[in-house]
Amino acid sequence: MSKLIHVAAAVIRDRRGRILIARRPDDKHQGGLWEFPGGKVEPGEPVADALARELHEELGIRVTSARPLILIPHHYPDKSVLLDVWDVDGFEGDAHGAEGQPVEWVRPEALDDYAFPAANAPIVAAARLPERLLITGAATSPDEYAERLQVALEQGMRQVMLRAKALSEDEFAGLYRSLLPLCQQKGAVLGVNAPVAQANALGAEHLHLTSERLQALVGRSEFNGRWLSASCHNVEQIRQAEQKGVDFITLSPVQATSSHPGEPVLGWAQFAEMVAECTLPVYALGGLSDDDLASARQHGAQGVAAISAWW
Repeated sequence: MSKLIHVAAAVIRDRRGRILIARRPDDKHQGGLWEFPGGKVEPGEPVADALARELHEELGIRVTSARPLILIPHHYPDKSVLLDVWDVDGFEGDAHGAEGQPVEWVRPEALDDYAFPAANAPIVAAARLPERLLITGAATSPDEYAERLQVALEQGMRQVMLRAKALSEDEFAGLYRSLLPLCQQKGAVLGVNAPVAQANALGAEHLHLTSERLQALVGRSEFNGRWLSASCHNVEQIRQAEQKGVDFITLSPVQATSSHPGEPVLGWAQFAEMVAECTLPVYALGGLSDDDLASARQHGAQGVAAISAWW
């Protein structure tokens, strides 16, 4: 059996929503790159205790509020590394480089401007993504789309996927352009569920792929925007998403939905099992709402994606 190296890391947020990152010493492996603070978990040590110990040693702070964010497994021939990342939104003390390391507080959207180790890419994504992803449902007119979207934005929605399969390409493009300013005014991302070429033509910041489009995708470079996500329903599709450079996925159906009555569901136990070996942020999808956010987090999800709960 290969050796397991368990590492705890933290996405630390201050009251202004900024995130703390630290720069690795130049003489260390991957020196000069930025990282999220943390360190090794000792055998038998609770992860929360290890995280608190490391952050006190490295930054001089005492953690008062934290929750799991994402687990990232890496398997090598001789060892396995489990990066156990927590979201720390409460602490006491003045965070500083207690071991002489440079540290900076940065806005989540500015994380892309810093060079991180490749293994940290999913952490950067998880740190930037919200816990709710709205997928638009049906509407009778562009005005109704705008009205429904406005309500969701007022309720704090910050990641929206425009899904309107009944519209022609021109109608979809017109609707996207009419809704984009509403999202921009609230600092929300408006994505599209569409072919890659159409998303690029629109200049979309986020493209969500169906499982069929994921299979047809050659690689991440096909899409020009910041966020590329995909619908997954099984382990094979999850592996495809990882291999092709997708930023995050939805995994469904977790529970029964009114749109697909009688369809087999994953349930939380199988969902958690599939997420445990996934190296990407995962949104739980299928019959879920705000009431399921805590359960989703407990079972390894970034958060919840839904249509009817918020549309």
